[in-house]
Amino acid sequence: MKLDLKDKIALVTAASKGLGYATALGLSREGAKVAMCARTENDIEDAAKRIRDETGGEVLALTADVTLSKDLQRIVSATVQHFGGLHILISNSGGPPPGTFETLDEAKWQVALDSTLLSTARLVQAALPHLKSAGWGRILVITSTSAKQPIPNLILSNTLRAGIVGLCKTMSQEFAQYKITVNNVAPGSFDTDRLKHLYQRNAEAAGITLEEAKRQMEMKIPLGRLGDPEELANAMVFLASEAASYITGQTIVVDGGQTLGL
Repeated sequence: MKLDLKDKIALVTAASKGLGYATALGLSREGAKVAMCARTENDIEDAAKRIRDETGGEVLALTADVTLSKDLQRIVSATVQHFGGLHILISNSGGPPPGTFETLDEAKWQVALDSTLLSTARLVQAALPHLKSAGWGRILVITSTSAKQPIPNLILSNTLRAGIVGLCKTMSQEFAQYKITVNNVAPGSFDTDRLKHLYQRNAEAAGITLEEAKRQMEMKIPLGRLGDPEELANAMVFLASEAASYITGQTIVVDGGQTLGL
């Protein structure tokens, strides 16, 4: 299968570790030029160096807070100025904190709205003119299986991820005329720092060890294990490629069979 990603220019947000890092690495392995950002300069510089060392590719490290519109505009401009264009946009952000309706105040809702839903809308708004100018584009959002099946104690994610699905479905209709596809990838349980934080909380709440909390989580997955971030990245790279030219407006679940919805 020909992915035809050589010299395509990609921007990946929240990419210093976890699923964002794995996606940036996967794109670089396929020959794409990659700009990647995170909030902490040392972390993103180190991540970019590791990718350069492994792939020999061109990688630009940028610092940005995805909750700030001015930062998103700046990293899009920096990517275009450095590489000369933009073809692939990967919107990723840290998931909103856990909680129930009664435990979360309006301030926490606003923070989650900025980081989860509005960060994607603002990023696309900044990047769209460049994708249109290229005459070829891929917009991909890393969401969560909570967009398909609500997860207990994650009401912010359940609500805002569903909003992203609606946003991307609509954009896929509007942007098709520009040869830009728009898709979501919904990861299940992957071996990342965020998931470790969640099962640490579960362990403390249940009075069990971290390993037992992890084992209980794995038992809910038909494949019997957590996903490796590279397995999510493989789906992202495919959807970013020419091979996926007829796929748009979809939410692709990558979860080891965990989500029960049809």
